Amino acid sequence: MYELSVEVSFSAAHQLRGYKGKCENLHGHNWKVQVSIMAETLNDIDLAIDFHDLKKIAREVIAPLDHAYLNEIFPFTEKNPSSENIAKWIFDCMKKKITDENINISAVTVWESDTASASYYEA
Repeated sequence: MYELSVEVSFSAAHQLRGYKGKCENLHGHNWKVQVSIMAETLNDIDLAIDFHDLKKIAREVIAPLDHAYLNEIFPFTEKNPSSENIAKWIFDCMKKKITDENINISAVTVWESDTASASYYEA
């Protein structure tokens, strides 16, 4: 089994509804996102997927979030735009965009700071 990861980033603002503390106020982060995939086999040129292609797909997925107010983007109009929910949303979007049956999204990790992150993966 092979596992590959790429990192992309975006800047966005959000506020956490129902949170008691500073994060209930409008604030922003420079988010870092790590997308990891797994593949059982390699293609005819011995790659699971080209890093360039994986980064391109990840950038397409996060593009609507960049320089946005996350609370105004569905599903964050209904769910809190927490790191946990952002990681799951990116995971689900990546899963829809990568159609190669040999490749599975293994995890998405979202950092809202250098020392705080949340990951989503399917067990």
